[in-house]
Amino acid sequence: MPKRDYYEVLGVPKTATPDEIKSAYRHLARQYHPDVAKEDPKAAEAKFKEISEAYEVLADEQKRQSYDQRGFDAVQGDFGPGGFTWQNFTHAGDLEDLLGANPLFQQLFGSFMGAPVGRAARGSDVEVAVRLPLRAAVEGARPTLEVPLVGPCSDCRGTGAKHGTALEVCPECGGSGQVRRSRSRGYTQFITVGQCPTCRGSGQKILERCPTCHGSGRQRTVERIEVTVPPGMEDGAVLRVPGHGGRGPDGERAGDLYVQVVFEPSDHLRREGTEAFTEATVPLVTALLGGVATVRTIEGEAELKVPAGTQPETQFRMRGLGFPRFRGPTRGDLVVTLHVEIPRSLPGREKELVREALGAGAPTATARRESFFHRRS
Repeated sequence: MPKRDYYEVLGVPKTATPDEIKSAYRHLARQYHPDVAKEDPKAAEAKFKEISEAYEVLADEQKRQSYDQRGFDAVQGDFGPGGFTWQNFTHAGDLEDLLGANPLFQQLFGSFMGAPVGRAARGSDVEVAVRLPLRAAVEGARPTLEVPLVGPCSDCRGTGAKHGTALEVCPECGGSGQVRRSRSRGYTQFITVGQCPTCRGSGQKILERCPTCHGSGRQRTVERIEVTVPPGMEDGAVLRVPGHGGRGPDGERAGDLYVQVVFEPSDHLRREGTEAFTEATVPLVTALLGGVATVRTIEGEAELKVPAGTQPETQFRMRGLGFPRFRGPTRGDLVVTLHVEIPRSLPGREKELVREALGAGAPTATARRESFFHRRS
């Protein structure tokens, strides 16, 4: 099978920058690695070798220059008679970037050719919940939370050994903190370096355990953390507070804090996105003649102008009295359903007024006489 142009393999132009070449390689490597590719493993392996060989040349300034001038003949010797193999790949720093950007690749490889990959272990993420009054969805809030955290023991400083005692070199990993394993697939050898299970990556063996943390090197604490809840958050939404989770084994690289915000329900308001819904009741005379109704809003009370002749269950929209848009400058509306209170009984004079208002006034004397003669005939 004839070789393809290295630029074509990576899908980049000949004017591509080193960063563009690295980005293209990382994308293709994730896609075609035999352990994660969805296509036939042998085809994926061949594709992966082709991608890696192209990157090996184009990532090296001198090799790239030679390739641009003389083509494949200028770099063919760099890969030996068998073509590209893992043993020829020397860009451990680039591979470290690749693995560090993808947790799945960290699990697959751990490191390449014995070179340690990745940073010190990151602390764990922590999830908590906070309950706030519904008004905080409009005004925002700054609650102080008591967050349970796990970090390095204050007595042994994360070593797990009793203060003042010595540590020995781990016999399993020889102090490297890593255990190396290798396996072969065809002409390709995969080398995986993982954390030593005996010393948990520290490279040291504990002779006398710390009485505070019982040798774990970790300690539980409670930290008071103030968080900012911006206006417009939805009920159940989660805030991410970077660097306020559990501490890593070295005391650095803390995890993140995730805060779920729960708003307490209101007995007179219902929320749908940025809109609020409520109800109000007015006397019959107000609905007939017009007037003002008092409405309970998110932040207190407001007056709603009721026009004359308002029908029961009419909905009014009070602009800008709903919930704000998240991190936005505008607010939704408050929708008010107006109920009309109808009295069970009315005094005689009020009945006549109602009849007149409804066009059903009391019968006149003439009408009464006409009704009398009609009955006698």
